[in-house]
Amino acid sequence: TELIEAFSVERISKSGAKFDANKTMWFNQQYLRARDNSVLAEIFTTLGHQFRQADGSLNRAMLRDTIFQDPQAKAKLEGILHPAIFKQASFALQQNQDSPYQVLAVPLLFESERYRSIVDRSLVIDCPETKQIERVMQRSQMSESQVQAIIAQQISRKERLAQADEVIVNDDNLEHLKQKISDFHKKTLIYLHS
Repeated sequence: TELIEAFSVERISKSGAKFDANKTMWFNQQYLRARDNSVLAEIFTTLGHQFRQADGSLNRAMLRDTIFQDPQAKAKLEGILHPAIFKQASFALQQNQDSPYQVLAVPLLFESERYRSIVDRSLVIDCPETKQIERVMQRSQMSESQVQAIIAQQISRKERLAQADEVIVNDDNLEHLKQKISDFHKKTLIYLHS
């Protein structure tokens, strides 16, 4: 999400359309509270109504704890969410096809085959694992062991970096990242016009 925020600098957002999978149904509380939400209904039907909070929204913390302890529950959840998020991403890309380039922020891009057909180039925003753990703990109010369990289920940092077309190291503050994104943006526009 820091990536999308960094790409939202005015001169960049006029040139490149953005879609952030982190802001779609899974992470969007307003969406998860919607009464007519078929994805949310499918989660409750498939995984159980114990994940429904009093206001009808999804208890994400409880679900997160469950899926990282139960591989079958995780697979069922991914079977619901991934196609729906991909559908939204594809729609967003279609809507913005006149942009010089588009940014599709997908946290698990290399873990999913379905995105490879719609992505021309990949950019990985990387940081040392210790900093990654610290940031996730701070942002998501998770314990270190919870964050490590999540990281353990992803491809390794080494694999992710090997598959990336471009890498930006995000080991400083957001302003520093914005400058690196601005440099990347300029480089991308030159690449596209060459």
